[in-house]
Amino acid sequence: MSVSILVVDDEADVAELFRQQFRREVRQGRYVIHFAQSAEEALDKLGDGIEPELIVVFSDINMPGMDGLSLLRKVKERRADLPVIMVTAYGDDERRRKAAEFGAREFVTKPVDFDLLKQQLQQLGSP
Repeated sequence: MSVSILVVDDEADVAELFRQQFRREVRQGRYVIHFAQSAEEALDKLGDGIEPELIVVFSDINMPGMDGLSLLRKVKERRADLPVIMVTAYGDDERRRKAAEFGAREFVTKPVDFDLLKQQLQQLGSP
């Protein structure tokens, strides 16, 4: 059974990095990875419905237009149960506090530790 992951980041190389790091799991049919290059695009995808079941959103905090914290608030308004993991290049304690206050499940710093990320997905009940 496959489940979906939504990755939101304005940097195109992030999508390629996720494709490389999850290549085996995607081939095995465990994950379907969806990408959005802006918060607005992510909200459109959520509104259209993501199949198979969406289990987590990974979102960069620093993006042009709507930032990741604003996206987090809107996701939580629509789907309070959906885990959101915030990703940033900065270890800013204030952003971490705000992300937690807005309902972020986790807060990770770039470069992303993909082994740890895969462990976190297992904790979310992914296949």
